Amino acid sequence: MHSPKWAIFYDFHTMPAQPDVGERFDADAFTDKLKSCHVDYVVFHARCNLGMAYYDTKVGIRHPSLKFDLFGRLAEACKRKDIALTAYFNVGLSHEEGSRRRDWCVLTPEGYTYRPNRMDHFMRLMCYNTGYCDHLLAMIREVVTAYPVAGFFLDCMHAAPCVGVECIREMKQRGIDWQDSQQAADFGRFSQVRIAKKIRDAALAIKPDLLLYFNGVNFEDQQDIGTYLEFECLPTGGWGYESLPAYSRYARTLGKQVLNMTGRFHRSWGDFGGIRTEPSLEYDCIYGLANGLRATIGDHWHPRGEINHAVFDLVKRIYDRLQTLEPYIDGATPECDVAVVAARPPLGQEVLGAVRLLAELKVQFDVVTAKSQWKDYRLLIIPDTIVLDDTLAAKVREHLANGGAVIASAWAGLDAARKKFVLDDWGVSYHGEDEDVNKRWEAGGPSSFGLPVPGYFSVARQISTGLPDMPLNCYERGAKVEAAAGTTVLGHVWSSYFPRYWDGEHHHLYIPPDRETERPFVTRRGAVAYISHPVFGSYHRYAPVPLKQLIGNLIGLLHPKPLVRTGNLPSFARVSVTAQPKRRMVYVMGYVPERRGAMVDMIEEPIHMPDVSVSLRLDGAKPGKVYLAPSRTELPVTVQDGYASVTLPTVKGWSVVVFEE
Repeated sequence: MHSPKWAIFYDFHTMPAQPDVGERFDADAFTDKLKSCHVDYVVFHARCNLGMAYYDTKVGIRHPSLKFDLFGRLAEACKRKDIALTAYFNVGLSHEEGSRRRDWCVLTPEGYTYRPNRMDHFMRLMCYNTGYCDHLLAMIREVVTAYPVAGFFLDCMHAAPCVGVECIREMKQRGIDWQDSQQAADFGRFSQVRIAKKIRDAALAIKPDLLLYFNGVNFEDQQDIGTYLEFECLPTGGWGYESLPAYSRYARTLGKQVLNMTGRFHRSWGDFGGIRTEPSLEYDCIYGLANGLRATIGDHWHPRGEINHAVFDLVKRIYDRLQTLEPYIDGATPECDVAVVAARPPLGQEVLGAVRLLAELKVQFDVVTAKSQWKDYRLLIIPDTIVLDDTLAAKVREHLANGGAVIASAWAGLDAARKKFVLDDWGVSYHGEDEDVNKRWEAGGPSSFGLPVPGYFSVARQISTGLPDMPLNCYERGAKVEAAAGTTVLGHVWSSYFPRYWDGEHHHLYIPPDRETERPFVTRRGAVAYISHPVFGSYHRYAPVPLKQLIGNLIGLLHPKPLVRTGNLPSFARVSVTAQPKRRMVYVMGYVPERRGAMVDMIEEPIHMPDVSVSLRLDGAKPGKVYLAPSRTELPVTVQDGYASVTLPTVKGWSVVVFEE
């Protein structure tokens, strides 16, 4: 099985009305360009979301203006030049086939075969429980048998509820209430996973070593179906710059190779005239590499087959620079000693807030779920809303028994019924929601100013470093708790004069803190620190810096010897650690996504950061030489208190520091 390292992904969604598909396609010139970028893996369409095939199919619909086997010609050129080719198949969308066979389409619960917005890609969806399934499997077998493909990228695998006769009859047979929206949605997900398994079985029966990825199927649902993972993230195309930091740290815990799919588009897929700035695209790639993901850059091939030299030149410049790091990337695995515990994806705002906050603090961490491969983490962060089912509770108990620590907040740690904390180690008892929450909403909710409700607090001196000496606001109410005997209270909730409401005469908007109460805001019981309010979700929504300082102080209290310490780095800088036998690499990255216009965050230039200090915990390793990669410029190193420390004269965009034993 080929293990992709430097990849390019091509969209080739081409309207049936396009009159000249492939007329200027030169497979050798194209693959020469790929080779010039040292690309070893390419994804290209065998069939697009319009239902158009680009190979000589006897089952599907070849594009009407295509006069030759375009995919086959590319496959042969890739084989000659030792480039692995994966066939793109759109599973959830096939518009031409759907228009000809409306009985193959999803019938929505509202009664639509074509949703009202005809200009939406997903206005017409294919139903996996119709004859479409056998048709699709026949096309999959056709491609595996006829072409030297390395794998399949199966796209747009929706799990939309369907009330077509095939789905209704099966739901009735299975005792599913098709009129219950949740049960219908669960059946949609079941159908999604089932067709993925059928595709897997059909493809691997012919070629057992294929790479398979099902885009749209939850990573955990395809744990035993797909063979690798891709995380699709075009930060300027709707994903934003908060997605990759969170999902890279999650996907890498599932035991599979992960590709980091970004794109060259200024906006999103199909933006033919848009192109990213070089620093922004480079940042996506280096960030993925620093967190254990391999690079793949998305583009859209012109229907005529003309080569976009500007895009290739951009990819080549970035890949040429990053490929010099290959000796330090190959086989490297991320190193971290902290984990953020999450529920089943999609990851919630509390997890995104924790990821942002910890990244700004330069903490080395994974994002884990019950199905992740947990390591020997020294500290778990359990944010805001994460309840403990039996599996998670057992993992947390084991973590504490092995000497690990925990920081939990708000309702995190409650049982599934949200009635009580599962573990006595929390050191607090739960007494429901903060009473001011109901008062606030009954009185009319937030003001027209959009001000969040106050959640005032103060903390003890031992965790107050860097915090202003005043009642502070976390901007949201939390859980009402009481400290158990033997639990140390490190901070208290402050009451406000009154809730925010309209009393018939005045809107109560100006609500200063009144007095410190006896209610705990921060507690500690042994290795567990607990915060009564949703500080991580609040950080995601409002970004109050004192909350980050508070969490940093608690981490210092429970985990005083982090894997990495840094100095003279701004908060926007990011630091990651990877390891190979006998050496570890510390990535230091300095880029600032800036909001420009109404919708787009932009990176136009890398940041220069002078005199950056980096200290790496030795963990029993014998300190050796330290140098910059790939130049191998050695750096003077000092060893003290179990850390090896160096100073980087300057970092422009990114630097990699190698600590060898």
